[in-house]
Amino acid sequence: MILKMIKSMTFVFLFVIQTYAQESKPISLALNWVPEPQFGGFYQAQFHGIFKKNTLNVEILKGGSGTPTIQMLSKGVVDFAIVSAEEILISNDKNAKNQIVALFATFQTNPQMLMSHKSRGLKSIADILQNDGYLAWQSGLSYSLFLRKKYPQSKVKMVPYLGGLTQFQKDQQLSQQGFITSEPIAAEKLGVKVSSYLVADEGFNPYTTVLAVRKDFLKNNKELTEKMLKSVREGWEQYLLDFQSTNQKMHELNTSMDLETFNLSAKAQVNLIKTDKGVGSMTLQRWQELIQQMKTLALIKRNLKAEDQFLP
Repeated sequence: MILKMIKSMTFVFLFVIQTYAQESKPISLALNWVPEPQFGGFYQAQFHGIFKKNTLNVEILKGGSGTPTIQMLSKGVVDFAIVSAEEILISNDKNAKNQIVALFATFQTNPQMLMSHKSRGLKSIADILQNDGYLAWQSGLSYSLFLRKKYPQSKVKMVPYLGGLTQFQKDQQLSQQGFITSEPIAAEKLGVKVSSYLVADEGFNPYTTVLAVRKDFLKNNKELTEKMLKSVREGWEQYLLDFQSTNQKMHELNTSMDLETFNLSAKAQVNLIKTDKGVGSMTLQRWQELIQQMKTLALIKRNLKAEDQFLP
């Protein structure tokens, strides 16, 4: 009887120690930009105790312009990272050893867009590219390569994108790149009327703001990864229902964006994130299509298997 009690107490003790160790060990999640609504569900999980409820101690590392989260993840500098689907494919194409796996895709519809001045009366991305004028964008981005291949006879003059809206405000003939959850809102607040067009509507719609992990980390930490995924999904479900308190806390971390814009951006992204299958879901067909598009654009070379790129 005494021996059974000792064994039982030992089991409880080991369970408590294991749980405490898991809670105490920081788990790093690297963002590829500063705190903004595109990361709202991750911060919701942190600020509202969802990570803690699932015995996780998550440290969210804010990023900035050019933060190399895919490299940080591949090299094992961080445990989890926010990346794009294209980055995963490019990384896995080049590095067969440290493979990356997508766990959760925040944006089902990619928010990348082109916008023009409303006064021009343009109706689509095709109109921007096939009419005179100027387009400020980063010509090496995957979606720009896709659009140039789709519209090879473009008339618009390409110019470098310098960031912000200063160029755009001054020139009625200038169109520019951006995110539908950001630049159009900023322009309207400046009194500039714009028309914006999603690149996704042109047939290039990679998942983005993707929670990713190394395949070896996933293999060795299945329970922890499942808890992380569960927490993130709950965080996003909550944030989409009520984002204001989390926006207030994110605003304290990123005062360069005013609270009104935080809330407007959060509203603008809802329909880009929600799906009938729930938040974060991914399909084999979408990954197969993206792999083919990336090969056509010569951004990847190997015949990657779609089922290896994500966790169903």
